[in-house]
Amino acid sequence: MSCVPRKKPVQPAQDPQQEMRRYSKKKRAVLLLLLIAGVFYLVYHSQSFNSDLNKSEEPVLMNLTWKAERMASMESWVEQGDYLPLNVTYQLLAGVPVAQSRYLCIGISSVKRKKDSYLISTLVSLFSQSSPEERSSMVVVVLLADFDINWLTTTVTKIKSQFSSALQQGHLLVIHVPEERYPPTAGLKRNYNDSPERVSFRSKQNLDYAFLVHYSAGLGRYYLQLEDDVSSAKNFPTTIKKYIQEQEAKKTTWAMLEFSSLGYIGKLYKSAHLPLLARFLFLFYQEMPCDWLMSHFRLLLTQKEPILFKPSLFQHIGTFSSFQGTYNNLKDKDFEESVYSNPPAEVFSDMSTYKKHFPKLAWDAGEGFFWGLSPEKGNHLTVVFTDPRVVTEITVETGSEGKDILGSAQVEIGHSVIATAEREKTCKDFHILGSLDNGWFVMQQVDKNYRSASSCLRIQVTAGQKEWIIIRKIRISTKPNSLSQQAQM
Repeated sequence: MSCVPRKKPVQPAQDPQQEMRRYSKKKRAVLLLLLIAGVFYLVYHSQSFNSDLNKSEEPVLMNLTWKAERMASMESWVEQGDYLPLNVTYQLLAGVPVAQSRYLCIGISSVKRKKDSYLISTLVSLFSQSSPEERSSMVVVVLLADFDINWLTTTVTKIKSQFSSALQQGHLLVIHVPEERYPPTAGLKRNYNDSPERVSFRSKQNLDYAFLVHYSAGLGRYYLQLEDDVSSAKNFPTTIKKYIQEQEAKKTTWAMLEFSSLGYIGKLYKSAHLPLLARFLFLFYQEMPCDWLMSHFRLLLTQKEPILFKPSLFQHIGTFSSFQGTYNNLKDKDFEESVYSNPPAEVFSDMSTYKKHFPKLAWDAGEGFFWGLSPEKGNHLTVVFTDPRVVTEITVETGSEGKDILGSAQVEIGHSVIATAEREKTCKDFHILGSLDNGWFVMQQVDKNYRSASSCLRIQVTAGQKEWIIIRKIRISTKPNSLSQQAQM
């Protein structure tokens, strides 16, 4: 049987218009897919570009994990058992992480200001007013607590430029806490009838200090709180150390020592208390200003009265507040840039005293002064040292705002203490150093001409005057008598 091949069915001819419509649909589908792909491409690369741009603006950041990089305070029971953990991520913007705890850690929080900036000046003062030996025993931690990336970048660049040595040697650290780590600072309750803006500002400030304090807990044996707009007294670390030793010698129970009477400037804490303080500020961040919280913290740690050192070691230099740039020219009246170093002494004078402005107030630290009635020629104010000292520098300041200036007087040093008929003391022999000029007397390197130890310093009036006088300050620097040192060895 032969096979007959089957014929293929003849397909009907297609309508040209239908074929054109089908082709048009396919074309539109392809174009739509290409368009969608193009949109995704542009979005992706736009995000990538913006990300790269932001990265180029940011300083090099290193995330510090809370447990791995932060030095914990092993003196605190809070951290020995990891109680009440604070989940905070820190970014190290500049500096080398400290490997060993120092004697003193200084904490400063800084934000972008509408008017002026004082952070660099504050750091310059801290490092210039301390000796190399003092700097080796301290570390300064600066928390840049603003979220403006341009401000962060500019500030870090300035710090790196001016303090490269301090950063490399571990004397200065610059850190930052990301904004997402902060609890809400807006829409909080309005205690003390403060405006919403002020409540938000001070609440954010409390959180800044909580994070700063907790980061600093293990960096020093003691922690000093400062603001970003202060100047420092010369050799302030040594003065602080001596004052701490005095409190220990007296077996004083203390939680906070104050080296300025202003706000939260110059407040000193023990490292063991910092984890508690950090949590205290964090828990009550929206209740009240930081300095009030710090006072409550002191009371909770059973220190009833403030322990204030005078003269103040830190002065507020800011003119405009970090809050809305408002004018704030607050000054500490007890501040003295040079360290108070007057030795123990008795002070006598034959000039009449006005009220309770006694002669010794001109010698003692603080804001006190001697206010005397019209002096006559021959009147004196005599300082008798408890122990003979070699005097190196002398400063005498009289008058107030151009009034009550001591017009004519000479400054003398004396030897050989003797008793007077008035049951007072003076010296047998005096040597004239010089005269007051417009109410002032300043002399340095006194020991170049007078190398032996002195027992007295006298201000003697050389011409009477009708005006009253104010002797504001008598300040001297001394070194121990070498004979006295040998006798003690």
